[in-house]
Amino acid sequence: MRDPAVHRARLVASAAATMISLACGTNYVYSGWAPQFADRLKLSVTQINLIGTCGNLGMYAVGIPIGIFIDSRGPRPAVLLGAACLLAGYYPLHNAYDSGSGSLWALCLYSFLTGVGGCMAFAAAVKTSAINWPHHRGTATAFPLAAFGLSAFFFSLLSAVVAPGDPSGFLYLLAVGTFGMTTVGFFFLQSHGARHRYDDTALPGMSTSSPDASPTTSISGGVTPLLSRSDLDISLDSTSSSNNDGAAHSASCSEGDGDDNDDDDDNGGSNTSGANHHRNSETASLISQSSEVSSFPGEILVQNNVDMGRSHRVDIRGLQLLHQPEFWQLFVILGLLAGIGLMTINNIGHDVISLWRAYDDSVDHSFLVTRQQLHVSILSICSFTGRLLSGVGSDFLVKVLNASRNWCLVVASVVFSLAQLSALYISNPHLLGLVSGLSGLGYGFLFGVYPSIVAESFGIHGLSQNWGVMTLAPVASGNVFNMFYGMVYDAHSARLVLTTLVIRQEHRMGGKESKGRTVE
Repeated sequence: MRDPAVHRARLVASAAATMISLACGTNYVYSGWAPQFADRLKLSVTQINLIGTCGNLGMYAVGIPIGIFIDSRGPRPAVLLGAACLLAGYYPLHNAYDSGSGSLWALCLYSFLTGVGGCMAFAAAVKTSAINWPHHRGTATAFPLAAFGLSAFFFSLLSAVVAPGDPSGFLYLLAVGTFGMTTVGFFFLQSHGARHRYDDTALPGMSTSSPDASPTTSISGGVTPLLSRSDLDISLDSTSSSNNDGAAHSASCSEGDGDDNDDDDDNGGSNTSGANHHRNSETASLISQSSEVSSFPGEILVQNNVDMGRSHRVDIRGLQLLHQPEFWQLFVILGLLAGIGLMTINNIGHDVISLWRAYDDSVDHSFLVTRQQLHVSILSICSFTGRLLSGVGSDFLVKVLNASRNWCLVVASVVFSLAQLSALYISNPHLLGLVSGLSGLGYGFLFGVYPSIVAESFGIHGLSQNWGVMTLAPVASGNVFNMFYGMVYDAHSARLVLTTLVIRQEHRMGGKESKGRTVE
């Protein structure tokens, strides 16, 4: 029997998780203020790209320790720490812009804090949603995941209304907005999961726990904070059960994981026979051995390749990954594609400035800022769309066509290739939307399916650890591609400045000669 009060509390917590997630994806709005920030502080493109790379490092490289922290201390402390990091990152950047000066390494630290803050709060929001809705985790986590993808669009749109063409106001909005949204969400982000434990139905390699046991569930000797991993972009859509609207959402990656332990931390009470029956049904749902009917009208619970078969039999993690050729193949593919995507995301603002100034040198500063924010919004919306398409598409491949999800990587590669070919030949700034749109679509398509591929290849029980290792690839490749872009851009800028000076000098010399001839 469903408790109406608990159900309402869960709905409120889901709304809070969605609001928190909306404040956490602001690293993708970097191009909306970075070019003006570089001009104000007299930074080269290489230097401003280093600052952006530090933000990506904070978002991608600390997922494993953040996940362990959330598993051991619960989601709510991570939200407060994330809010503090976001404020400690964006507000000093706002002050640096206003003063027009700042140490490069200090700016890198501030950018890093924005990434860490977004990662912590987002991971906590997703995990709380997963805890609260054990039977509908795909649907529950879809909302914060979608909000994270739309964060850049939301703040770009808000900035266009509140502080149009004002980078200082934009940074202040990011500082106050991200801190305020996460702090307000903290008070409503409560875990209301039912207590349950694993019994004889537990899968091999999963330790059973009792009500008196330690709150950390161990799987094969390691804590695996699956749903505490953001980028980030772990889209759970592709591991999902489908609903009657045709949108496939992910059934949580954390089968038998630390999510269930927080239920024990947050909820006490006596063990009645009805509660025992509820716990057993939840456990059956979590380990994908139940054939129960959904309690949501029209929703169909479907098992797919990630929920059964190889992903439950295999458990490859840690150093064992290094001996798997498939790991290196997936690592390199993710590094190449995500690195190209991050390069475009971080530098679309510079592309806007270069093309518009070459196309029409009369455009003013406010116009350029508006155009930058437009392309950031395009990237954000297309990334979100790509995540949904890859989730639905990969399930269609597996369930209907009996094909591999790896075909989604082929599609992502083709989309990225089209984006880069467009960038090679487009000189009209009105067509730059092709580059930003295709890049965002490819980036979303990539991250929408990759966690499912990793789970199928190396096992679902170690997905968080394996995904944490896998996301080191974008950190390395993103840094390389960003630095390469910065060096090429700076080299062309220096050549352009030199050419301009030579032309001006020739005009001056020509003017003097004509004056001399007139005197003669």
